Amino acid sequence: MRTSRTRRLRRACAGALLAGVTLLTSAGAATADDPSASPAGEGGAGPTEAGTTFRTATPVQQGQTATADASTGDYLYWAFPADAGQRATVRAKITLPENATRHGASTWQVDVYDGLRRRQACVYGHQTRKAAPDSGTVELSCVLRTVRAWSEPWANDPLPGSYYVRLTVVGLAEEDLGLPVHAETRITSDDRGGAHDVDGTLAEPLVPGVSVTSVQDGARLSSEPEDGWASGWWTTRWLWTVGGGVLAALAAVFGYGLTRGGGRPSRIPPGA
Repeated sequence: MRTSRTRRLRRACAGALLAGVTLLTSAGAATADDPSASPAGEGGAGPTEAGTTFRTATPVQQGQTATADASTGDYLYWAFPADAGQRATVRAKITLPENATRHGASTWQVDVYDGLRRRQACVYGHQTRKAAPDSGTVELSCVLRTVRAWSEPWANDPLPGSYYVRLTVVGLAEEDLGLPVHAETRITSDDRGGAHDVDGTLAEPLVPGVSVTSVQDGARLSSEPEDGWASGWWTTRWLWTVGGGVLAALAAVFGYGLTRGGGRPSRIPPGA
């Protein structure tokens, strides 16, 4: 009788362990793939101008499309917030003047700096591109490293705070300086989660930058996240913590069943 109970207990615990592992992995995948969990922001139209220096950079939120009309040769600056665990992607599109007014090819470049004005390397993307004389547009992109919650003083790791986007032409015929161009930029990010998650909030960003807000066309522009830095108590670590606790409890029950079933011999009925 005891042997039969032990077998049933073993099967029940094994099934519960398998179900727990399946639930844990599927929930983690769902959290990573759920677009609603993306910190890209609400999106929509952004500011319609750009700054010309670091100090006058126009704030833009992730997910917004910022535009600006400028002259070829101008430096265009935007500032956006990036929080711990985010890997930001900066995209820029330049609409060039008519072919008849240009005298040759042009080379455009997008750079990203943190609040300390340290240039951040692009993991991949097309940071610099050359536009042929008959090209109508040129598109650039830069995927940054994942923002870390902390770093060593000597390191150049990206930290939570403001980041600057600088867009300009780096190669051009002198006769084409001053021609009108239209620029668009959009910053999005995906949440890397896991080891990059932090619990709690930061009172201030770890990297300084554009902390003031401005008003444009009646809209409030800010370079800070709407929910604060490293905001919210929920992270994927909670999922793994709770799942690990459930699996540990089930393993303890399973081990107890094995010990009880194999530690004592079964009683032999009288007369057997």
